[in-house]
Amino acid sequence: MHRNHIVVIGGYGHVGQKICTSLANKYPGKVYAAGRNKRKAEQFSSSTNGRVLALEIDVTKDVDWTLFEQVRLIIVCIDQLDTQFVQGCLERGIDYIDISASYSFLSSIEQLNSHAIEKGATGVLSVGLAPGLTNLLSRWIKEQLYSIEELNIYIMLGMGDDHGKAAIEWTLHNARTDFIQWIHGQQEQVASFSSGKKVFWGDEIGWRKAYRFNFADQHVLSRTLHIPKVSTRLSLDSKLVTESMAWLRRRGWLMYMPLSLGVTLLGNIKMGDPLYMVKVEGRGRTASGEGLQVETMIKGEYEANVTAAVTSYIADSLYQFSHPKGIYHIEQLFAWEEIYPHLKEEVFWVDPNQNHHDKSHILL
Repeated sequence: MHRNHIVVIGGYGHVGQKICTSLANKYPGKVYAAGRNKRKAEQFSSSTNGRVLALEIDVTKDVDWTLFEQVRLIIVCIDQLDTQFVQGCLERGIDYIDISASYSFLSSIEQLNSHAIEKGATGVLSVGLAPGLTNLLSRWIKEQLYSIEELNIYIMLGMGDDHGKAAIEWTLHNARTDFIQWIHGQQEQVASFSSGKKVFWGDEIGWRKAYRFNFADQHVLSRTLHIPKVSTRLSLDSKLVTESMAWLRRRGWLMYMPLSLGVTLLGNIKMGDPLYMVKVEGRGRTASGEGLQVETMIKGEYEANVTAAVTSYIADSLYQFSHPKGIYHIEQLFAWEEIYPHLKEEVFWVDPNQNHHDKSHILL
């Protein structure tokens, strides 16, 4: 049987719709927006004039796998509590993409690597902005250095963007917890929204403090790119909200704020712009042993758009071409220079190699 269908779980959601629409432009009638709400799936399908089809499925329950006999690729845009569905996909040799930002869940999928190899499936994780583009930019930075000692990732998110309830819940949950990280081969406990560092975001925004945050990229990159020390920090474009969260965290009050109250408060703040910015800086050495710092930056608007654009590119590549079998993070199969030309409508890259006035290569 010829497998040529693409199923997007959560395909009628905020990001899922954009992924479905993008892929259906190329593969009309072969893309399914799937989820447990049949009405929403059908409404979205009808809004695309049938170029995207509807599929009712609940991945948290026993799945009828006969529905997937013609499926070549599955993209998951919802949070899952276990890897049962992922395993079912890989067992049937179906390629798999997950846009989850949860490191604990991504590391659970990594455990299925030998399973994927045996069944001839490719899984790609860390697909989106962070993790995702942060991983690709980190690989790019590493390639500018002869050897790398430290990598710092900074992410700014705009309060004016529509982040959705689940994203705000995830951010607040992680803001009030500690996490374990490997640094120089040793485990260290890190408190979220601690260790603030001032970051220059360009003339428009200027200097802002960014705080440690439990993004998955820092855990992944220390292993996939063999970097001894990686840290990721977050700031919001509202200085007031960023500093308030750090202040509440320092005093321990953030832990006691009901999650529902925090979601309501942050969800109702529509100040600032719908922007996102990522800055990555690496410290290392030149071939002659001199200390060197390299940095690069991207910026754009509406995080959902860039997440969908990255996911659609990866999906199209898996659909069209053969890739190594197994479970990979995005930077293990793809390079920034390869993907960036397809993202130019969404992302502006401040490429230090094309800006001679930029002090992005600094000898230390």
